[in-house]
Amino acid sequence: MATMGNRFNSVAAPSARRIALIAALVAYCANGSGTAGAADAPAPAPEKLQLMTEFFHDEVATGKLPGAVILVQQHGRLVYLKCFGVRDVTTKLPMTPDTIFALHSMTKPITSLAAMMLIDAGKLALDDPVSKYIPAFANMQVGLEMTDAQGDAQGAPVLKLVPAVRQVTIMDLLRHTSEISYEYIGGKWVLTVYSQANLFEGTFDNKAFAERIAKLPLARQPGTLWRYGHSTDVLGRVIEIVSGETLYHFMKQRILDPLGMNHTKFVLDTPQEVALMAEPLPTDKVLVDAERERRAHPEWESGGGGLVSTIVDYARFAQMLLNGGELDGRRYLSPAAFKDMTTDHVGPGSGVGRDYFYFPGDGFGFGYGLAVRTGPGEAKPPPPGSIGELKWDSGSGTYFGVDPKLDMIYIMMEQTQNDRAHTRVAFKKLVYDAFAAGN
Repeated sequence: MATMGNRFNSVAAPSARRIALIAALVAYCANGSGTAGAADAPAPAPEKLQLMTEFFHDEVATGKLPGAVILVQQHGRLVYLKCFGVRDVTTKLPMTPDTIFALHSMTKPITSLAAMMLIDAGKLALDDPVSKYIPAFANMQVGLEMTDAQGDAQGAPVLKLVPAVRQVTIMDLLRHTSEISYEYIGGKWVLTVYSQANLFEGTFDNKAFAERIAKLPLARQPGTLWRYGHSTDVLGRVIEIVSGETLYHFMKQRILDPLGMNHTKFVLDTPQEVALMAEPLPTDKVLVDAERERRAHPEWESGGGGLVSTIVDYARFAQMLLNGGELDGRRYLSPAAFKDMTTDHVGPGSGVGRDYFYFPGDGFGFGYGLAVRTGPGEAKPPPPGSIGELKWDSGSGTYFGVDPKLDMIYIMMEQTQNDRAHTRVAFKKLVYDAFAAGN
């Protein structure tokens, strides 16, 4: 049975109509068939799920989080849904299943699915050079931080630019090997060059952003290193060019509306939606600043981090992934395209290196927009999870996983940068402890 713990207070108690709406949303979230062959997967132990409840209650009570919404679904049915704390410490409005969260990088899997749909339809190809669609990417340069030739080993570093040995491709954008960086990742020259470029100045859309980022040097030679960055933002512009539509319009027609993800969008339309928005703690400065920046550019449909959504909406997306690219009789990707999307493309033999900033983590490879578990990893004991598990998270604290072996999805929605690493690790352990054999 699904467990639901809405902590409504007397000041902000929802209307009967809203309670009915929330109940309908929860029922819709759970309206997804399980995958074949996982009927013998262990069910979660209620007493272990209670430990998850206690953990999040404590996170809120001790002031680490303003609130969170947690969902676990197995065989297409809810087994756990609880809401903790408030969506905003200023208004003290409670967390509810229809609370809206800034997804930040959990936007990337949705954008990647949109691109894979075009590839599946033969309108885009993995080996297409990005310059085929955005000519500004035709003659990219690569930045190398060199020691001053006139000095010794202690000399001042200088930036040297060399030509890229090959074109950046659509595959590079999907698997994060384009070497288009984020400003905070890599050498000091990356931070300097990206900061000086004023990428987010004034008003801009995906077309303008792609032109701006194309002027900057790549952080490495294309295809040589998994490097997180604006690849998926550029991919969003490619989708617009190929489809002839804005990124949101394409997503809405092909993914969001068919899945019933009615609260997933780039810009909130009404005061009622704005009131449902979760906010970080005022002391969570990095996320507060990031959200201020995101909201300052409603004209930019960032494929890498611009969507907002609810846990109910995202559960529909995650269940579709668990079902192999299909939900409620509608197929979003062919079996072959889905397999390609969820296969590791940066592992042994790919020529792709890893460094400190390899965010998929120990035991994980990376497909097209999603991390995929390929082995137990090197940690002792290995981190929890199953081979073939898919996952991604974000800088705003949102996190989801898809486990075909257990026929299970798990989602955490919160708005925190300060506490996200801690809660992500604890949440996943609590989920898998609940499903552990022998409970």
